[in-house]
Amino acid sequence: MNTTLIAAAEALGEQLKARKQTVAVAESSSGGLISAALLAVPGASAYFLGGAVVYTAKARMALMGLPREAVAGMRSASEPYALLLARTARENLGAVWGLSETGASGPTGNPYGDAAGHTCLAISGPVEMAITLETGESDREANMDAFAIAAITLLTRALAD
Repeated sequence: MNTTLIAAAEALGEQLKARKQTVAVAESSSGGLISAALLAVPGASAYFLGGAVVYTAKARMALMGLPREAVAGMRSASEPYALLLARTARENLGAVWGLSETGASGPTGNPYGDAAGHTCLAISGPVEMAITLETGESDREANMDAFAIAAITLLTRALAD
């Protein structure tokens, strides 16, 4: 696993432990890297409640309990969808924070017209926000790493404020 990703997860883990706060993750094109990085930190059980790779509509329904009606009019690789995933992960697991990622890792774009390297990230908790990241790269593995680092960094920055 990428050392930058592990370092970011360690920093976030320390902040969550110090605040006695928890996180739940819903991720898509990062393929579980966000959860894996957070779980690689010793003592992760103090803050990590669970995560899901929500890569398909079937997974969204089965793992998140979100039927088609809940996402009507919403594009999956969008900020509103990322925020819905973060809120749902937080609510479903009773976490202080929900963290989500949804995008197109590459090497090509997604069916919604987003280019490879596009992702939307969101946090839901005491503060809510969603952002869009465009790496401009088609390298799938590099994008997956970049998406996971950006998601963990987003929550880290929110905790620092």
